[in-house]
Amino acid sequence: MNMRIVRLCLLVLGIWLLNANATSQSTVELKHYLNKDSTEYVKLTFLNQTWVRYAQNNPGSTVNGQAQNETFDIGLRRTRLQFYGRTSAHSFFYLQVGQNNFNYLSARKTGLFIHDALGEIIANKHFGMGAGLTAWTGFSRFSSPGIASIMALDAPLFLQATNDANDQFLRKLSVYAKGKFGKLDYRLIASKPFQFTSSTLYNASSMISDNSQISPMPPMMQGSGYVSYQFIDQESNELPYQVGTYLGKRKVLNVGAGAQYQHNAMWYTLKGDTLKHNMLLCAVDVYYDAPLRADKGDAISIYAVATCYDFGKNYIRNVGPMNTTDGINSNGVFSGTGVGFPMIGTGESVYLQVGYLSTKLSQTKEFGKLLPYFSAQVSRYQSLESPMVFFDAGCSWYLDASRTKLTCSVQNRPVYQKTNLTEGSNYIHEIKRLCTFILQLQVSI
Repeated sequence: MNMRIVRLCLLVLGIWLLNANATSQSTVELKHYLNKDSTEYVKLTFLNQTWVRYAQNNPGSTVNGQAQNETFDIGLRRTRLQFYGRTSAHSFFYLQVGQNNFNYLSARKTGLFIHDALGEIIANKHFGMGAGLTAWTGFSRFSSPGIASIMALDAPLFLQATNDANDQFLRKLSVYAKGKFGKLDYRLIASKPFQFTSSTLYNASSMISDNSQISPMPPMMQGSGYVSYQFIDQESNELPYQVGTYLGKRKVLNVGAGAQYQHNAMWYTLKGDTLKHNMLLCAVDVYYDAPLRADKGDAISIYAVATCYDFGKNYIRNVGPMNTTDGINSNGVFSGTGVGFPMIGTGESVYLQVGYLSTKLSQTKEFGKLLPYFSAQVSRYQSLESPMVFFDAGCSWYLDASRTKLTCSVQNRPVYQKTNLTEGSNYIHEIKRLCTFILQLQVSI
């Protein structure tokens, strides 16, 4: 469909919803009810996250062949439109379009693309099933994070372990089942991964080596699941996305566990033979988000997760979100260009994030609240000589809950280099640490 027609339809829909809400309900949401008891509805949301960033780039980083030791850039980290609703007691639909990681290096005029498109049949609160392009997935709480409510600057991206390798920004073509039994919430998913050769990560000149890599062979089906026991307040499972923080509006304590498995997803060579390897990703996590001084509006949010990833022998992947440079010269390092570092690999990881929502800055509501936070990922990956440690610390200023938020962040990452110490023995070791300073403006409805 012509993009102009799509934009016009969205504009007309938004105006219609605003007019409907003006007479029937609060204008906080773009939501229109289809029946008198409000059980059937359609809803439209919008979110935009803009990053203003100064980055110390990895050694050897270049743009158009020119060395770039540091970079200042402005980019759209995420821009999203969601349209979803219940059209009967037993049916639900969800559509999300948007764009990710658009900065000065990006191809221009690429337009929005479909993130999610699904239909769902709801039998009752115990069981629902759906299919489509979707973020319903295992294997941890933040493998499918709710981006509008992220507590830190960004989600723990290593929990999206195959992002854009054999999925599309974590989404896959899937069939899923979900539901609740008492305080137990579950999701079970069967997915057909995307062909790896269509990924930007695919490199035909080095598609197989003695270290495990994602296989370019036709992919097998992938299974995943996640269950959580919700001790206090019960969370909604209408959407696949898990809330980052409720900002003191609810008291939630969950313990969860999950896994993701794909047969023969990986391959590598051994003594001239090509061997295949199964992918298995496992996690256990705990989430606590609750008010502390209800009369003051203070709250605390804590999330901790432990993972075990088996991608096969020495698998490692550098990740640099909305990367600041696009090339590397002879002074380059193993961590790659820009802000990349070995975020994902075969081995074990622990991650912790803690945030505290403070008392109002003044007696007037307009000045909002502050939420200082700290997060850290510590990973012992098979191919690295020492544990990989990544820090992110900052503070968010909430002027109107998550609808208007300004976040200042300092990220500290390791830089790794590969050195041949002895014949046939390669060691990837940390040589220095670098920082990135980010200011994020989020607006949403």
